[in-house]
Amino acid sequence: MSPEDRLPVERAVGLGTAKLMPDLDCDGGWLLTLDGTPQSYVDLADPTHLEFEYTQRIAHLLDAVAPAGQPLDVLHLGGGALTVPRYLAATRPGSGQRVVELDGPLVELIADQLPWPDGITVQVGDARDALAATPAGSVDAVVADVFHGSRTPGRLTSVEFLRLAAAALRPGGCYAANLADGPPLAFAKAQAATVRAVFPYVCLAAEPSVLRGRRYGNVLLIGSDRPLPVAELTRALAADVFPARLCDEGELARLIGRTAPVTDATATDSPPPPEGAFSIG
Repeated sequence: MSPEDRLPVERAVGLGTAKLMPDLDCDGGWLLTLDGTPQSYVDLADPTHLEFEYTQRIAHLLDAVAPAGQPLDVLHLGGGALTVPRYLAATRPGSGQRVVELDGPLVELIADQLPWPDGITVQVGDARDALAATPAGSVDAVVADVFHGSRTPGRLTSVEFLRLAAAALRPGGCYAANLADGPPLAFAKAQAATVRAVFPYVCLAAEPSVLRGRRYGNVLLIGSDRPLPVAELTRALAADVFPARLCDEGELARLIGRTAPVTDATATDSPPPPEGAFSIG
Protein backbone atom coordinates (compact mmCIF):
# COMPACT_ATOMS: atom_id res chain seq x y z
CA MET A 1 0.00 0.00 0.00
CA SER A 2 1.42 3.39 -0.98
CA PRO A 3 1.54 6.20 1.61
CA GLU A 4 -1.15 8.07 -0.34
CA ASP A 5 -3.53 5.11 0.01
CA ARG A 6 -3.27 5.02 3.81
CA LEU A 7 -5.88 7.02 5.68
CA PRO A 8 -5.74 8.61 9.13
CA VAL A 9 -7.55 6.74 11.89
CA GLU A 10 -9.15 8.59 14.79
CA ARG A 11 -10.65 6.91 17.84
CA ALA A 12 -11.74 7.81 21.37
CA VAL A 13 -9.52 5.95 23.83
CA GLY A 14 -9.27 5.88 27.60
CA LEU A 15 -7.15 8.99 28.02
CA GLY A 16 -8.49 11.14 25.18
CA THR A 17 -8.71 11.10 21.41
CA ALA A 18 -6.04 9.11 19.61
CA LYS A 19 -5.16 9.69 15.99
CA LEU A 20 -2.93 7.60 13.73
CA MET A 21 -1.62 9.56 10.77
CA PRO A 22 0.42 8.08 7.90
CA ASP A 23 3.77 9.64 7.09
CA LEU A 24 3.45 10.51 3.42
CA ASP A 25 7.25 10.59 3.10
CA CYS A 26 7.74 7.08 4.48
CA ASP A 27 5.98 3.95 3.22
CA GLY A 28 5.66 2.34 6.66
CA GLY A 29 5.61 5.44 8.86
CA TRP A 30 2.80 6.30 11.27
CA LEU A 31 2.47 9.03 13.88
CA LEU A 32 0.33 8.49 16.98
CA THR A 33 -1.06 11.58 18.71
CA LEU A 34 -3.24 11.84 21.79
CA ASP A 35 -5.36 14.97 22.00
CA GLY A 36 -3.02 16.53 19.45
CA THR A 37 0.19 15.75 21.34
CA PRO A 38 2.65 13.42 19.54
CA GLN A 39 3.09 10.17 21.47
CA SER A 40 4.88 7.73 19.15
CA TYR A 41 6.25 7.31 15.66
CA VAL A 42 6.65 3.83 14.20
CA ASP A 43 7.90 2.58 10.86
CA LEU A 44 6.37 -0.81 10.16
CA ALA A 45 8.76 -1.39 7.25
CA ASP A 46 11.86 -0.52 9.30
CA PRO A 47 11.50 -0.71 13.10
CA THR A 48 15.05 0.64 13.48
CA HIS A 49 13.90 3.96 11.99
CA LEU A 50 13.45 6.10 15.10
CA GLU A 51 12.00 9.52 14.35
CA PHE A 52 11.83 10.99 17.85
CA GLU A 53 15.16 11.93 19.45
CA TYR A 54 14.29 10.50 22.87
CA THR A 55 13.63 7.05 21.36
CA GLN A 56 17.03 7.23 19.67
CA ARG A 57 18.63 7.85 23.06
CA ILE A 58 16.86 4.90 24.67
CA ALA A 59 17.95 2.76 21.71
CA HIS A 60 21.58 3.87 22.18
CA LEU A 61 21.39 2.69 25.79
CA LEU A 62 19.88 -0.68 24.87
CA ASP A 63 22.52 -1.06 22.15
CA ALA A 64 25.30 -0.45 24.66
CA VAL A 65 24.27 -2.56 27.66
CA ALA A 66 24.99 -5.96 26.09
CA PRO A 67 26.86 -7.38 23.08
CA ALA A 68 25.11 -6.78 19.76
CA GLY A 69 22.28 -9.20 19.05
CA GLN A 70 22.16 -10.66 22.56
CA PRO A 71 18.53 -11.00 23.74
CA LEU A 72 17.41 -8.90 26.69
CA ASP A 73 14.48 -9.22 29.07
CA VAL A 74 12.90 -5.77 29.26
CA LEU A 75 9.92 -4.31 31.10
CA HIS A 76 8.49 -1.27 29.32
CA LEU A 77 6.29 1.00 31.43
CA GLY A 78 4.13 2.96 29.01
CA GLY A 79 3.31 1.61 25.58
CA GLY A 80 2.08 4.12 23.03
CA ALA A 81 2.64 2.53 19.64
CA LEU A 82 5.48 0.33 20.98
CA THR A 83 8.33 2.07 19.15
CA VAL A 84 11.17 0.91 21.41
CA PRO A 85 9.87 -2.68 21.84
CA ARG A 86 9.68 -3.00 18.04
CA TYR A 87 13.25 -1.69 17.76
CA LEU A 88 14.51 -4.20 20.31
CA ALA A 89 12.65 -7.08 18.64
CA ALA A 90 14.43 -6.19 15.38
CA THR A 91 17.91 -5.64 16.81
CA ARG A 92 17.91 -8.33 19.52
CA PRO A 93 15.70 -11.19 18.28
CA GLY A 94 14.51 -13.51 21.02
CA SER A 95 14.27 -10.77 23.64
CA GLY A 96 11.52 -11.20 26.21
CA GLN A 97 9.54 -7.98 26.37
CA ARG A 98 6.56 -7.01 28.48
CA VAL A 99 4.81 -3.70 27.89
CA VAL A 100 2.45 -2.20 30.47
CA GLU A 101 -0.02 0.38 29.14
CA LEU A 102 -2.86 1.87 31.19
CA ASP A 103 -5.09 2.73 28.24
CA GLY A 104 -6.83 -0.46 27.10
CA PRO A 105 -8.68 1.11 24.13
CA LEU A 106 -5.37 2.54 22.91
CA VAL A 107 -3.84 -0.95 23.03
CA GLU A 108 -6.78 -2.22 20.96
CA LEU A 109 -6.27 0.55 18.40
CA ILE A 110 -2.57 -0.25 18.01
CA ALA A 111 -3.28 -3.99 17.79
CA ASP A 112 -5.86 -3.34 15.05
CA GLN A 113 -3.88 -0.87 12.97
CA LEU A 114 -0.18 -1.44 13.79
CA PRO A 115 0.17 -5.04 15.01
CA TRP A 116 3.40 -5.78 16.83
CA PRO A 117 5.77 -8.71 16.25
CA ASP A 118 6.02 -11.92 18.26
CA GLY A 119 7.97 -11.75 21.50
CA ILE A 120 6.22 -8.62 22.76
CA THR A 121 3.53 -9.10 25.42
CA VAL A 122 1.26 -6.14 26.11
CA GLN A 123 -0.49 -5.91 29.46
CA VAL A 124 -3.22 -3.38 30.23
CA GLY A 125 -2.69 -2.03 33.72
CA ASP A 126 -1.08 0.50 36.03
CA ALA A 127 2.68 0.86 35.61
CA ARG A 128 3.54 1.00 39.31
CA ASP A 129 1.30 -1.91 40.22
CA ALA A 130 2.82 -4.00 37.42
CA LEU A 131 6.33 -3.09 38.53
CA ALA A 132 5.55 -4.05 42.13
CA ALA A 133 4.31 -7.44 40.91
CA THR A 134 7.41 -8.12 38.79
CA PRO A 135 9.54 -10.93 40.26
CA ALA A 136 12.78 -9.77 41.86
CA GLY A 137 15.84 -9.92 39.63
CA SER A 138 13.87 -10.94 36.55
CA VAL A 139 14.67 -8.26 33.93
CA ASP A 140 17.72 -6.69 32.33
CA ALA A 141 16.14 -3.27 31.89
CA VAL A 142 13.15 -1.24 33.02
CA VAL A 143 12.22 1.51 30.58
CA ALA A 144 9.77 4.07 31.96
CA ASP A 145 8.09 6.29 29.37
CA VAL A 146 4.74 7.10 30.95
CA PHE A 147 2.85 10.26 30.10
CA HIS A 148 -0.76 11.03 30.87
CA GLY A 149 -1.23 13.58 28.14
CA SER A 150 2.07 15.44 28.30
CA ARG A 151 2.88 14.91 32.01
CA THR A 152 4.52 12.08 33.95
CA PRO A 153 2.37 11.02 36.96
CA GLY A 154 3.95 11.85 40.30
CA ARG A 155 3.54 8.33 41.68
CA LEU A 156 6.07 7.17 39.07
CA THR A 157 8.75 9.64 40.17
CA SER A 158 9.53 8.77 43.81
CA VAL A 159 12.28 6.93 45.67
CA GLU A 160 9.74 4.26 46.55
CA PHE A 161 8.95 3.73 42.86
CA LEU A 162 12.64 3.60 41.96
CA ARG A 163 13.24 0.97 44.64
CA LEU A 164 10.63 -1.23 42.96
CA ALA A 165 12.52 -0.84 39.68
CA ALA A 166 15.85 -1.66 41.33
CA ALA A 167 14.36 -4.80 42.88
CA ALA A 168 13.07 -6.01 39.49
CA LEU A 169 16.50 -5.69 37.84
CA ARG A 170 19.15 -8.37 37.59
CA PRO A 171 22.66 -7.44 38.74
CA GLY A 172 24.07 -5.11 36.12
CA GLY A 173 20.60 -4.20 34.82
CA CYS A 174 19.61 -0.63 34.11
CA TYR A 175 16.68 1.68 34.67
CA ALA A 176 15.88 4.35 32.08
CA ALA A 177 13.22 7.03 32.35
CA ASN A 178 12.13 9.46 29.65
CA LEU A 179 10.94 12.70 31.22
CA ALA A 180 10.28 16.23 30.03
CA ASP A 181 11.09 19.52 31.70
CA GLY A 182 11.90 23.15 30.99
CA PRO A 183 13.54 26.12 32.72
CA PRO A 184 14.67 26.09 35.51
CA LEU A 185 14.83 22.25 35.32
CA ALA A 186 13.54 21.83 38.87
CA PHE A 187 11.71 18.61 38.01
CA ALA A 188 14.66 17.07 36.13
CA LYS A 189 17.09 17.94 38.92
CA ALA A 190 14.78 16.39 41.53
CA GLN A 191 14.43 13.27 39.40
CA ALA A 192 18.18 12.99 38.99
CA ALA A 193 18.56 13.28 42.77
CA THR A 194 15.90 10.58 43.20
CA VAL A 195 17.57 8.13 40.81
CA ARG A 196 20.93 8.79 42.50
CA ALA A 197 19.38 8.03 45.90
CA VAL A 198 18.58 4.48 44.70
CA PHE A 199 21.26 3.62 42.11
CA PRO A 200 25.02 4.07 42.66
CA TYR A 201 25.69 4.79 38.97
CA VAL A 202 23.58 7.48 37.30
CA CYS A 203 23.76 9.59 34.17
CA LEU A 204 21.50 12.03 32.36
CA ALA A 205 21.19 12.77 28.65
CA ALA A 206 19.57 15.80 27.04
CA GLU A 207 20.16 18.35 24.33
CA PRO A 208 22.55 21.11 25.43
CA SER A 209 19.85 23.79 25.10
CA VAL A 210 17.63 21.85 27.50
CA LEU A 211 20.47 21.36 29.99
CA ARG A 212 21.23 25.07 29.87
CA GLY A 213 17.63 25.83 30.77
CA ARG A 214 16.87 27.56 27.48
CA ARG A 215 13.91 25.46 26.38
CA TYR A 216 11.51 22.64 27.27
CA GLY A 217 12.50 19.18 26.11
CA ASN A 218 13.11 15.51 26.87
CA VAL A 219 15.54 14.28 29.50
CA LEU A 220 16.70 10.66 29.74
CA LEU A 221 17.75 9.47 33.20
CA ILE A 222 19.66 6.20 33.57
CA GLY A 223 20.55 4.28 36.72
CA SER A 224 22.32 1.00 37.48
CA ASP A 225 24.10 -0.91 40.23
CA ARG A 226 27.13 -1.31 37.93
CA PRO A 227 29.18 1.21 35.92
CA LEU A 228 27.33 2.41 32.83
CA PRO A 229 28.74 2.42 29.27
CA VAL A 230 29.40 6.15 29.47
CA ALA A 231 32.03 6.40 26.71
CA GLU A 232 29.94 4.45 24.21
CA LEU A 233 26.81 6.41 25.04
CA THR A 234 28.63 9.72 24.77
CA ARG A 235 29.85 8.88 21.26
CA ALA A 236 26.43 7.68 20.11
CA LEU A 237 24.60 10.71 21.50
CA ALA A 238 27.09 13.11 19.93
CA ALA A 239 26.62 11.52 16.51
CA ASP A 240 22.84 12.04 16.40
CA VAL A 241 21.28 14.58 14.04
CA PHE A 242 20.23 16.48 17.17
CA PRO A 243 23.16 15.72 19.49
CA ALA A 244 22.63 15.22 23.20
CA ARG A 245 25.10 15.61 26.02
CA LEU A 246 25.69 13.01 28.72
CA CYS A 247 26.15 14.18 32.30
CA ASP A 248 27.54 11.85 34.94
CA GLU A 249 29.55 11.94 38.16
CA GLY A 250 30.79 15.46 38.96
CA GLU A 251 28.79 17.25 36.29
CA LEU A 252 25.61 15.52 37.40
CA ALA A 253 26.35 16.34 41.04
CA ARG A 254 26.76 20.01 40.14
CA LEU A 255 23.49 19.97 38.22
CA ILE A 256 21.62 18.42 41.16
CA GLY A 257 23.22 20.68 43.77
CA ARG A 258 21.24 20.58 47.02
CA THR A 259 18.06 19.27 45.40
CA ALA A 260 16.44 16.61 47.57
CA PRO A 261 15.14 13.27 46.29
CA VAL A 262 11.41 12.92 45.74
CA THR A 263 9.34 10.63 47.97
CA ASP A 264 5.75 9.45 47.70
CA ALA A 265 4.84 12.17 50.19
CA THR A 266 6.37 14.97 48.09
CA ALA A 267 5.89 13.69 44.51
CA THR A 268 4.03 15.79 41.96
CA ASP A 269 3.31 15.35 38.26
CA SER A 270 5.91 16.70 35.85
CA PRO A 271 5.31 20.31 34.78
CA PRO A 272 3.05 20.97 31.80
CA PRO A 273 4.80 21.96 28.57
CA PRO A 274 4.60 25.53 27.31
CA GLU A 275 1.61 26.09 25.06
CA GLY A 276 2.27 24.64 21.62
CA ALA A 277 5.51 22.89 22.64
CA PHE A 278 4.50 19.51 21.22
CA SER A 279 0.95 19.80 19.97
CA ILE A 280 0.11 19.62 16.30
CA GLY A 281 -3.05 20.09 14.33
